[in-house]
Amino acid sequence: MPDSHPRLKLLVATGNLKKLKELQTLLADLPVDLLSLRDVPDVREVEETGLTFEENARLKALGYAAQTGYLTLGEDSGISCDALGGAPGVFSARFAGNGKDDNENNRKMLEMMAGVEDDKRSAHYTAAVVLAEPGREVAAVSGEVHGFITRELRGSGGFGYDPLFYYPPFDKTFGEVSSEMKHSVSHRSRALVRLREALQEYISSRG
Repeated sequence: MPDSHPRLKLLVATGNLKKLKELQTLLADLPVDLLSLRDVPDVREVEETGLTFEENARLKALGYAAQTGYLTLGEDSGISCDALGGAPGVFSARFAGNGKDDNENNRKMLEMMAGVEDDKRSAHYTAAVVLAEPGREVAAVSGEVHGFITRELRGSGGFGYDPLFYYPPFDKTFGEVSSEMKHSVSHRSRALVRLREALQEYISSRG
C-alpha cells in the first residue's frame, strides 16, 4: 500500500559527509531523504558574509533553497573565547588565515591565550541551524556547550578545537572522548534535537 505522505527531500547545505551522516542518524525515523551539496553540483556557492553564526546559517539555507527549490538546512558553528572578546567566533575555521588547518588554528589560540589565568579561560561552542524553503525561513534553532581552553593539546579525537576544549562534566577535552560521548552533549547535537522538533512540525503542517 503506498504511503499517503511522500518522503520529503531535505538539502543539507554542506559537502561534509560526516555532518550528513550525523543528521541521517538523528532523523532516521522521519520521512526525510537527505541530500548534500554534492548532489546538486551546478549550484553557486553561497558566501558566508554574516557577523553571527545564525546569519551565516540563514544565508546558506535561503540561498541554496532559492537555487534548488528544496527545503534546505543551513548550519554554521564555531568556538568563542571570553578572554578574546568572543573570538574566533564566526572566523573559527579560518582563525589562522584562509587555507590554514586545525593544527595552525589551535596553535594560534594557544599563543593568544598563553597569558590568560586558568579561571578566565572559559569558552563555548555554538551551532546555529536554519531551515528554509524557497523564499521563506521555516525555523531557526541553536545549541551551545560550555567549557574551558586547556594549555596544551589533549587527545586526537574530534576535529577543530576539540583537543583544547575541556568539558568539566567529563573531566576531559572533546579530543579525549569518543564521538558518541561528544555527540551526547555537543552544541551541534543540542541544535539538531531542536531542529528535529521543527522538522516534525513542518511535516505535520503539510498534511
